[in-house]
Amino acid sequence: MRFLIVTGLSGAGKTLAIRYLEDMGFFCVDNLPPKLILRFVELCQESDGRIDKVAIVVDIRGGGFFDDLIECLEEMKEEGHSYEILFLEAENSVLIKRYKESRRVHPLDKEGRIVLGIQKEREKLEKIKNISDHIIDTGNLYPKQLRENLIELFDNRKDKGLIISVISFGFKHGILLDGDLIFDVRFLPNPFYIDRLKTHTGQETEVRDYVFSFSETEEFVEKTMDMLEFLIPYYQKEGKSQLIIGIGCTGGMHRSVAISEALHETLQNKGYRVSVGHRDISD
Repeated sequence: MRFLIVTGLSGAGKTLAIRYLEDMGFFCVDNLPPKLILRFVELCQESDGRIDKVAIVVDIRGGGFFDDLIECLEEMKEEGHSYEILFLEAENSVLIKRYKESRRVHPLDKEGRIVLGIQKEREKLEKIKNISDHIIDTGNLYPKQLRENLIELFDNRKDKGLIISVISFGFKHGILLDGDLIFDVRFLPNPFYIDRLKTHTGQETEVRDYVFSFSETEEFVEKTMDMLEFLIPYYQKEGKSQLIIGIGCTGGMHRSVAISEALHETLQNKGYRVSVGHRDISD
């Protein structure tokens, strides 16, 4: 099990980091008291492999509990548990600006000046920073750049590419609200009006053969694939982790289903990480 402790200065981006780690498949816990770390590790190991990557945030929000962190980490080593420490920091000027923008008070100086709270925090964190495995200065990083840093450090999947979901739907049931790209295939002849096909779906051979018996269907899939292969690298470059492609027809049972299945198959054959779903196929 890979066990990661995320700590660092308040305002340096720990909350954002834990969200990105969660997207990478880490089981994440925020603000866990250090005294509970060892027991938490044992619980994760009892999960029979269901939990293989864990990230916990431990910082000065824990108050007096935080002072136990070094001792608890030594205890973990004695018990044979390995871990990594990620420390996030930034210059005072950056942290002060972030605090002023968020209008929050510093947890170590709630009635005083932000800069005094930051100084106290640096002193408290000095020991843990000195033993950290990874230190990231987030002062000049955009969120996308922080995400890229974390992927490079902690995402050991062979395929770190975009996750694509192709979803069919019926316009009469409402548009696909979370779709990034929406395609309307109601220009194609509708199998609903063919008696022998009316009660079947686009997952079945008869319906699919009918939908693809028209040259415009093949042409649509080819042109859509051309556009997707143009767009996907740019989405990845901008840090997008998921792309949802909506294919809509009238009811969401025939044309959109058949074309979604075809796009899924084509994308899969080209090596993309892709899944297919049908929102309205049973309606």
